[in-house]
Amino acid sequence: MHHPVSSQAEIEALLASTTPAWLLKHSLTCGTSAAALDEFDAHLAAHPEQQAGLLVVQTQRPLSNWVATRFGYVHQSPQLFLLRAGAVIWQGSHWSITAGAMAEALRKAA
Repeated sequence: MHHPVSSQAEIEALLASTTPAWLLKHSLTCGTSAAALDEFDAHLAAHPEQQAGLLVVQTQRPLSNWVATRFGYVHQSPQLFLLRAGAVIWQGSHWSITAGAMAEALRKAA
């Protein structure tokens, strides 16, 4: 299951993980983001061992902007990152965020 992230240290911990970890940038006011969150939660329900953080852009705007700079990706919402050992190993946004895409990204990362 995902947990809310509210600090750079929490995101750095996900990024530094030696096993794949997820970070979803989520908008509370976007229907596309709501659909992405449903897919994210469905994937995590099937894989409860995976680390995952949820960053709500409306309540964590400075942190969301920091992620864009730190990871080197233009801000989008929704936006999903697969992280491992200090690197972004997969990134998706909007309608490309599906449970199937998450499973495929993990398969390729193995």
